[in-house]
Amino acid sequence: MKVLFIGGTGNISLSSTRLAIQRGIDIFLLTRAKGQTVPEGAVSLVADINDEGKVKELIKGHHFDAVVNWIAFEPEDIKRDFRLFRDKTDQYVFISSASCYQKPLSHPVITESTPLVNPFWDYSRKKIACEDQLTDLYRNQGFPITIVRPSLTYDTVIPVPIGGWTEYTIVDRIKRKQPIIVHGDGSSLWTITHARDFAVGFLGLMGHQQAVGQSFHITSDEILTWNQIYDAVAMTTGVEAVKVFIPSDYLGSFDEQLDGSLRGDKAVSTIFDTTKIKRFVPEFNPVIRFKDGIRDTIDWFEGAPDRMLIKKETNDFMDRIIRAYNRP
Repeated sequence: MKVLFIGGTGNISLSSTRLAIQRGIDIFLLTRAKGQTVPEGAVSLVADINDEGKVKELIKGHHFDAVVNWIAFEPEDIKRDFRLFRDKTDQYVFISSASCYQKPLSHPVITESTPLVNPFWDYSRKKIACEDQLTDLYRNQGFPITIVRPSLTYDTVIPVPIGGWTEYTIVDRIKRKQPIIVHGDGSSLWTITHARDFAVGFLGLMGHQQAVGQSFHITSDEILTWNQIYDAVAMTTGVEAVKVFIPSDYLGSFDEQLDGSLRGDKAVSTIFDTTKIKRFVPEFNPVIRFKDGIRDTIDWFEGAPDRMLIKKETNDFMDRIIRAYNRP
């Protein structure tokens, strides 16, 4: 099988790239950076995906069993990819987001048929618009699409909304016994998925004839409260977290993007029914518990000093919110 990844070296996608290489898939990575590290066994194609002339030249003479765009966010990205790959692939895979699902939920268990509507987060609305564009291309042009919706997938990021992701700030605050912010009362339910588990389900869809025209979320079956998530992060430090519980709408009043990320995603309990992906990919069986996976992630951060990014502005932001919230 021959597959092209647009991207392929990021937090979610790198595990899929590595597994593809292990499975003997001919994997091509289209990336912008000449100095970007590409795993051994992958073929590197260097171009900006928006430079259509350069991309056409690079893929001339190639036909792919699947093309995966890990970095498309706008409907215009979809139109561009249709122009580039309509005759170049048997399957076009769009990486969407589980944050597209209905907010607030009308039913507590999310399936692939849960409506897509998110009035709170522009990021999710753009992903929905991309999905609408693809559905139209599939129905009217026969473009062979598959839509995949990850939900807070991690490997080389710390999956908490304030002080985490590519920052080490949250870990540093816990170690220094400084208060950290937990949205709401910490009791809402959430699903976090390790990228290595995601990769198994994801690659099982590549070249899958019956996956064309379908959408899938690929998530862990482990359901945790946000209290348990923060406790698992703290356990990697050996220090108990000092938590300050603050309502999500109050937090969102300090930052528009944080408001969208919370009210449009992380403040809402998420329970995913993974029946569909398991029916299409029987080998998908997520096994990495968060308390184990986050230990690997923190070890990765601590393996190189330049990864342990502690931002003064994030610390100041958290301190300012805590002071304001505690003010009489």
